[in-house]
Amino acid sequence: MEKLQKNTKWKGRRGPVVLIIMDGVGYGKFEDGDAVKASRMPYLNAFEKNSPHTKLKAHGTAVGLPSDADMGNSEVGHNAMGCGRVFAQGAKLVSDSIETKKMFSAETWLKLLNNVKNNNSTLHFIGLCSDGNVHSHLDHLYAMLEEAAKFGVKKVRVHALLDGRDVDPTSALDYIKPLEEKLASYGDYKIASGGGRMFLTMDRYGANWEMVERGWKSHVLGEGRQFSSASEAITTYRNENSGLLDQDMKEFVIAENGSPVGKIQDGDSVILFNFRGDRALEITEAFENPNFDKFNRGPAPKIEYAGMMEYDGDLHIPKQFLVAPPSIDRTVGEYMTASGVKLLAISETQKYGHVTYFFNGNKLGKFDEKLEDYVEIKSDVVPFEQRPWMKCAEITDKVIEAIKSGKYDHIRVNFPNGDMVGHTGVFNAVVCSMEALDLQLGRIKEAIDEAGGILCITADHGNSDDMFEHGKDGSVKKDDKGNAKAKTSHSLNPVPGIIYDPEYKGEYSKDLNDGLGISSWAATLLDLLGFIPPADYDKSLVNIL
Repeated sequence: MEKLQKNTKWKGRRGPVVLIIMDGVGYGKFEDGDAVKASRMPYLNAFEKNSPHTKLKAHGTAVGLPSDADMGNSEVGHNAMGCGRVFAQGAKLVSDSIETKKMFSAETWLKLLNNVKNNNSTLHFIGLCSDGNVHSHLDHLYAMLEEAAKFGVKKVRVHALLDGRDVDPTSALDYIKPLEEKLASYGDYKIASGGGRMFLTMDRYGANWEMVERGWKSHVLGEGRQFSSASEAITTYRNENSGLLDQDMKEFVIAENGSPVGKIQDGDSVILFNFRGDRALEITEAFENPNFDKFNRGPAPKIEYAGMMEYDGDLHIPKQFLVAPPSIDRTVGEYMTASGVKLLAISETQKYGHVTYFFNGNKLGKFDEKLEDYVEIKSDVVPFEQRPWMKCAEITDKVIEAIKSGKYDHIRVNFPNGDMVGHTGVFNAVVCSMEALDLQLGRIKEAIDEAGGILCITADHGNSDDMFEHGKDGSVKKDDKGNAKAKTSHSLNPVPGIIYDPEYKGEYSKDLNDGLGISSWAATLLDLLGFIPPADYDKSLVNIL
């Protein structure tokens, strides 16, 4: 990796360049439901008023997704900020592979389906059943079902994870009923198990392995509360708890005469059809690791297993996958370390992987052990609406300590509050999370002032800025009780691009370049550190004079 050239016009500041990623904090389109505007955030407001700032695109084509109707997410957002360019992301890569039929002529697909035909066994699909297009898309599953039927696969079982997070929080039946009807049209194709994505299977970063264990028991062993159909399960759980969100729904196992219809057994093939990696790695490990010890699996079935994509390019997880992921190279972290920059990356468990793994182009580990420090603050394993401040104060303690140490040239930090609490749909909790976050911005500002550094403030996508469902005319949708209908998904709104530079002496224009996406942060950080960014990086926010 080549070193970056120094900029002879700009040597940087005496203190570090700090990038704060306020996860899920954007500029809302509607007054009603904008928890960021509803919060008292004097420090953020002061930064916006007194510092160079702009609005950055953080969704759709600006972060490599198929269209501008696609909401951004933390994975692609951190990819974009870290690599400084826009790469076609999972959703688009999978859609293209299906459209061109490339997936269905590839070795892995044929291997899994031939395994089922040769063993007269079952093809299983596990994944998030919605069209949120963040972790998965139902269209991908429908296309695979169609091809499996054409191939002559006689028996298919779907293990359906309910979303309610990237889509309407109580929309499960809108996806499950059509899926049940489609499956029935093929013959012995059925939903076998499922439950809410935040209750089973889709944990990430080792935060709660009990979620994965619940998924294993229901999907593989057929253990759990039994129902005659997934629709019945959803309706029953809702009748028992009227405020239940899809993402939190308990497990269900579909059974006939008391016998589960879809255990995963020796000789079967299993496809995890989620394309996003963070919430796919743990269930993949449970299937693939012969020395697995996170929970008692019982006798692990001998199967052919594949993921929709390769979820970890360094460790090659899973061993088999249907679509190759984007090949991201020359990230800003790699350039920094090659050029001698000492850096720190820090967040709590919920976003630690984003500010390291995803920021580094979907790569685990460090580029340079001597120049990089990564700090993970352990997240609480409690509902986020009960601790909306999360670990923002503890993260800030470490950031301030790092700034004062004089050890680092660059520090990047993710505060998860706006996203993780935003996903709960609890408006007051989000306001609390925003006000707690703002206090930390004030604390970090003082440290930056003292050290003579630069503070860059942004987000990876919106969420807490759009907490109510709105109609096309902008009116707030109401639930059965006449209350505003909560929105738990990300927004399509722009995010902050703020540069606070207390020792500014006119070295660059205060009028930031506009119309840019969050991928422009990579070149911006290099500019502010005194380097000349790579020529093919997306345009910097600043123009050095």
